[in-house]
Amino acid sequence: MTTHEPFPQEELAKRLKAVRTNMLERQLDGLIVTIPENIYYLTGLDHWGFFACHVLIVPLNGNLTIAARAIEGATVSKQVRNIRFAGHSDTEDPGEFFASIIKKEGLGSARLGLEKKSLFLTAHIAEKLSEGLPGVEWSDISSLIHELRMVQSPLEQNYTRRAAIAADAGTLAAIEALHSGASDYEVAAECHRAMILAGSEYPGFGPFIRSTRRRPGDEHTTWRGDIFENGDSVLLEIGAAYRKYQAPMGRLVYVGSAPVIAEEAAELAIRGMQAIVNAIQPGVTVGHVYDAWHSIAEEAGLGDYHRHHCGYLVGIGFPPSWTGGSSVTGIRRSGDLVLRAGMALHLHSWFTETGRGDYFISNTALVTDTGCEILTNRSPETLQIR
Repeated sequence: MTTHEPFPQEELAKRLKAVRTNMLERQLDGLIVTIPENIYYLTGLDHWGFFACHVLIVPLNGNLTIAARAIEGATVSKQVRNIRFAGHSDTEDPGEFFASIIKKEGLGSARLGLEKKSLFLTAHIAEKLSEGLPGVEWSDISSLIHELRMVQSPLEQNYTRRAAIAADAGTLAAIEALHSGASDYEVAAECHRAMILAGSEYPGFGPFIRSTRRRPGDEHTTWRGDIFENGDSVLLEIGAAYRKYQAPMGRLVYVGSAPVIAEEAAELAIRGMQAIVNAIQPGVTVGHVYDAWHSIAEEAGLGDYHRHHCGYLVGIGFPPSWTGGSSVTGIRRSGDLVLRAGMALHLHSWFTETGRGDYFISNTALVTDTGCEILTNRSPETLQIR
């Protein structure tokens, strides 16, 4: 039997110390953490039980407490050290139960930070916390742990690298399976097989496999039984995961033949990706990186063509997203986030529906001390026809 312990105790202790330093600065007595990625970051708890709200109580001093459905107690006891578990039955109201546990922890009249932007903190649970803890002074700390997670440790970077190897394997297998008459079920099956055998766990979401007969803008739809035909362009956006660290990548592939104009779009997308990579340095803003990508559009006479971003940060991700929750920390126009060494990015270079043909590539990359390292580097970026 193998032991599943994604993080050494010294790394978890370092993270908790950083969180508590931040709590002191904000004059908080405790945190109520409900975002699964953040609970995993502080404890290593790795399971699918997060579909039902978990509450991690982080006091300024002392041990942590996880409150969740009672059925999760066995998993918590096997995976998490030095944390008290409190479980509720399925006939109990979880919000009332969580409020009672917070009181038992001596925080019934404290200054508490709450992750209000969590997908799993329902309006009902939030209302019950407010009703059951009238003496608490609440603060929204939705970004506190997220900001600490932005820069990955060497161990986390290694996990991202391993995920990227699996993403490349899945992408290459999907490309190989594409041909006229193939169904997107076949392509999805080969992609999953290769990705999993290369070491991937379940990703945050995807893979996305679809003909652009559905339009490139149908970004979050995937396989459904379509049969590919000659002349189709197929968007592949494949995400793999290792120890919950996500590595997405994307390619646009043509079946049978591609229009001549696709060559221009491919050239633009490849030049756009290189401009992004060249612009990435520790200390520059994401807005600067976006401008570098957009300069390629401007040079081609497409100055009015913009995307909502040309990439975003990735890291720990649980379903239903590989962005690590319900929000996206994007490489946006005029964005002021400053890049730091150790950040992992999903970089995009899209040129679609411009009148100049369609092409798309994306890669997972790391910000290094000296620039940018592409991790998904085995799948060709050049125009692919299958």
